[in-house]
Amino acid sequence: MKPAAEAPAKSPLAQRFRGFLPVIIDVETGGFNCATDALLEVAAVTLRMDDDGLLHPHETFDFHVEPFEGANIEQAALDFTGIDLECENRAGVPEDYALGEIFQAVRKAVKAEGCNRAVLVGHNAHFDLGFINAASSRCEMKRNPFHPFSCFDTASLSGLVFGQTVLAKTCMVAEIEFSNREAHSAAYDAEKTAELFCLIVNKWKQLGGWPL
Repeated sequence: MKPAAEAPAKSPLAQRFRGFLPVIIDVETGGFNCATDALLEVAAVTLRMDDDGLLHPHETFDFHVEPFEGANIEQAALDFTGIDLECENRAGVPEDYALGEIFQAVRKAVKAEGCNRAVLVGHNAHFDLGFINAASSRCEMKRNPFHPFSCFDTASLSGLVFGQTVLAKTCMVAEIEFSNREAHSAAYDAEKTAELFCLIVNKWKQLGGWPL
């Protein structure tokens, strides 16, 4: 009889957030309604914790997404993000492929850290979570690794720490390099949100906050 496989040891990162693995998500969309409006870009950034207990961005996964059949797309949203759906180099993929690849990467990171599941981190996080959940349901994804309603919102954290809630203005105050030209790309915004989240969590630790 084979011995039972040992569960992966819990990493310091797993112990920091009640067994949740924070994963930064950013989406670019065709509007504000997650039930009717297109998901056009999605990006995820995983995190790692070093030996000193400090968080750092690890890997980025991002996709341009083909609008689902019947999706609503507001021209104002395209003007805001600068997304050109007719661009030959856009290389959009179906929603189920994009989510499948990101979910697989997140589940792998959750397992590697000995966490229970992932928790979404975003700037105005419930917007991103709503689109992720709607797309997951639309594609009948069976293994969504994210908590269905809990999330960490860097807009709220930034308001507390830096007195700003807009990502670009917060990065400026936090002395994080930010390019307005590259903003509103899911990958770029996710990476800047990851830097911001790590900065806030690490600063809290260095000021004597839990864990000591």
